[in-house]
Amino acid sequence: MDRTMKRLLLLAFLSLNIFVAHADTLTLKAGHPDTYVVKKGDTLWDISGYFLNDPWRWPKLWRVNPQIANPHLIYPGDRLTLVFIDGQPRLVVKQHVKKSPEGRVESKDGPIPAVDLALIKPYLVQNRVVDPTWLSGLPIVMSGESPSIHHVVDDIVYVNAQLEQGLKVAMYQTGREFFAADSGELLGQEIILASSGRVIESGAVSKVKLLSSLRETKGGYHVAPVEDEALMSAYFIPKAADLNVATSIIGTIGNIREAGKLDVVYLDRGADDGVETGHVFSMYRDGENIIIDNDGNPVRPIDRSSYDKLLANFSDDIEYKMPDVFHGNLMIFKVFDKTSLGLIMFNDRPVRVGDKLMKPDPLTIKGE
Repeated sequence: MDRTMKRLLLLAFLSLNIFVAHADTLTLKAGHPDTYVVKKGDTLWDISGYFLNDPWRWPKLWRVNPQIANPHLIYPGDRLTLVFIDGQPRLVVKQHVKKSPEGRVESKDGPIPAVDLALIKPYLVQNRVVDPTWLSGLPIVMSGESPSIHHVVDDIVYVNAQLEQGLKVAMYQTGREFFAADSGELLGQEIILASSGRVIESGAVSKVKLLSSLRETKGGYHVAPVEDEALMSAYFIPKAADLNVATSIIGTIGNIREAGKLDVVYLDRGADDGVETGHVFSMYRDGENIIIDNDGNPVRPIDRSSYDKLLANFSDDIEYKMPDVFHGNLMIFKVFDKTSLGLIMFNDRPVRVGDKLMKPDPLTIKGE
């Protein structure tokens, strides 16, 4: 290998190392505090937002070891102090000892969670995306003892299957079908928990007494055994999502047109694609395609008439693709086989179905 080639390879190697080191450097927020006392109601994400421009990187700020279970238990009253170790910012914790008036050490309140679990608990329990074939094989609510078509707590409903007496079951309302943004593949069927109950009489048509109700139960709702939904740990470790497939937002909770901070959205990728709870994505809107017309003027898509759009397919106008526009960050909190649910942690523009999701870039990420 000649000397010139060796120099080029060395330069490339050094450049790569400099980029990686820069990308892995935590950026402190201007005006950050030097100390912070943890308050009840805080979250790890919120606290990191006082110190970092990209708060999802708090595991690095706390020097979290991902191999240790629950390594970052922090409690109300604990004092956090910002220090520098090997030139990198770190938070060290001085634990608060809670004592009674008599001087006895008392137990603390629970540790603070990564995010406010009250925001996502309803979706952890109520929303599922399942295989349509599996769903079609489930029994359904036929009717009930009450003449009403709407059934609530303490009502008895009839189910067209011989269910084991004493079995606890859930009644699900059918929601939307979800399709992959790129291929159109059917990803699954949304089902939403309406109520739960217990089988009080078994037979060809079983009787179920409703024990809880989130919404009125109707004939046609599917019935499935209650699964022990393992609620997301409050102590999971967020990490940058780095998938090898295009990922998009395919739905919003409540079918709202535009979502914002702390809203929940569906993604068209799941466990089969490597998505995990704690994955953080950056959200982008496709950049516009702007053409230069025959007069040399740029024309945005919104300014084109139907005739202009038709003419553009046959003209020699020059078209330019504008850069994609950063919209914010979201974090995955529940994963199905082919889809997942994410919580929007930050956005500076409205989020819509079709927005693209990419690996977050620490050099450009925002978090206020």
